[in-house]
Amino acid sequence: MDIKLLNKISDYIWEIPPEGEMRVPGRIFGCEAIVEELDDNVVTQIKNVACLPGIQEASIAMPDAHWGYGFPIGGVGAFDPEEGGVISMGGVGFDISCGVRTMRTGMTREEITPYIQKLVDRLFAIVPAGVGSEGKIRLNQKQIDDVLTGGAKWAVSNGYGYKEDLRYIEEEGVVGGADPAQVSETAKKRQFKEIGTLGSGNHYLEIQYVAEIYDESVAQVLGIKRDDILVSVHCGSRALGHQIGTDYLKTLAEASRKYNIPIHDRELVCAPIDSPEGRRYFSAVYAGINCALANRQVISHLVREGFSDVIPKARISILYDVSHNTCKVEEHMVGKKVKRLFIHRKGSTRAFGPGRKEIPEEYRTVGQPVLIGGTMGTCSYILTGTETGMKLSFGSACHGAGRAMSRTQAKKKWRGDELLKGLASQGIIVRTHSYSGAAEEAPGAYKDVTAVVDSTHNAGLAKKVAMVKPLACVKG
Repeated sequence: MDIKLLNKISDYIWEIPPEGEMRVPGRIFGCEAIVEELDDNVVTQIKNVACLPGIQEASIAMPDAHWGYGFPIGGVGAFDPEEGGVISMGGVGFDISCGVRTMRTGMTREEITPYIQKLVDRLFAIVPAGVGSEGKIRLNQKQIDDVLTGGAKWAVSNGYGYKEDLRYIEEEGVVGGADPAQVSETAKKRQFKEIGTLGSGNHYLEIQYVAEIYDESVAQVLGIKRDDILVSVHCGSRALGHQIGTDYLKTLAEASRKYNIPIHDRELVCAPIDSPEGRRYFSAVYAGINCALANRQVISHLVREGFSDVIPKARISILYDVSHNTCKVEEHMVGKKVKRLFIHRKGSTRAFGPGRKEIPEEYRTVGQPVLIGGTMGTCSYILTGTETGMKLSFGSACHGAGRAMSRTQAKKKWRGDELLKGLASQGIIVRTHSYSGAAEEAPGAYKDVTAVVDSTHNAGLAKKVAMVKPLACVKG
């Protein structure tokens, strides 16, 4: 985009001045190079979100922002129901509560090296992945409703993990207010066999080692040190979440017309938060969140089983679990007033600063862990939220590298089998159910995750703690 059209607030914060029907400015985070490369379609989406009723402060885009459905991926919007604020499916996305869970193993890189091939083969065998993948858990109607209200707590109560795990999951593993009655039978049926599965696309299970520590004191609080082995899981609510999005597009389109909400993009259809349609969609989103939390909890149980089969001395513990496709009710300071806001984060991670009661007590002095996934050929990051980020972005940060090219373009440029051979030559083992899917996720198809994270850090949204690199990756 033409950077001259923006107001430069700092080297890492830029604003689109309000024009036309924009109620607030657009706010873009990123270094000059990242902002200059921003697609004009993303800028249009930022402006369109800024026109929605009840939006607060700014329509926000993170350094990993790229074109999405309605909202840009990497978009954040806060809405006040007392000012006619709306809830939009485009601000949540189809993969409701897609997120990252990072686990410690109690092992070092040196200790795991002799077992790595056998370990990744075992995890590939027992953690279902790929398009339409099914798990061993078979649910009936009542059980799926229990999942949608119980989240990770349901999983733990059914033997998938430990009560202690819940302390280190966003919302302690479950959000209240989910109503399974607002989720279609079609959505539920699609999930009967998908609990405990990775899915496809950019979802993964990765064995990583801590390559760099940027803040020793914070890393100590998080229980990590250089060369520690971690396992990260990236996935969401699978087919159920996608079906909820599909089902409510029609409902919200009708609501937009019913309540005379001006929509500049048909993908931004929405309803007033306090309308019957808005409440129904919101309770369905919460059901989707609980589904995703249960899904990652069951996968964690399978990871424990896989490690136990290969390396019995490993001890898997949860570092943190946080989502990046949600709409949630949170309290934030706007001006001099604390407001109850509905925060849409579409491809954006919650990043609460120190002191927030929502953070596990052990982490409260340093801020919430923020888990940023990179690519299977580069690196990922662990950050913590900041007080500055609370003020600038409603406690939000980036969620990953962000795509630089479409999946179709990536498949034209890379062959999956050759890509995996190249990664193997770098010491990175990748097991996949689809060479075509692997090509879509080629590291070169993404932005530079280090530049994205550095922009996030330098803007003050979140603070770098550690960089982790992949040893092995399971893909769909």
